[in-house]
Amino acid sequence: MTHPFHPLRGREFVLLTSVRRWNEERVYFEDEQGRAISLRAQWTSVFSPPPLVAIAAGRSAFRADDLLELARLLRELRPEGTP
Repeated sequence: MTHPFHPLRGREFVLLTSVRRWNEERVYFEDEQGRAISLRAQWTSVFSPPPLVAIAAGRSAFRADDLLELARLLRELRPEGTP
């Protein structure tokens, strides 16, 4: 578990499977009671981080595509005739 705020951070579990659910990659593992637990794969070290995340190394809070989309939305919300 690698998510900085998850209560299981730093713990290791045996991966049962990974699946795409709810439009995201999820991993399943067994907890101490033998229950199958599911959580977002990006909270674990199962998959490599996306290249942008790895290259940014925490220096960028936003992706360029997201910022461009935000700028487009702001232009649409701007009243007519304002710069």
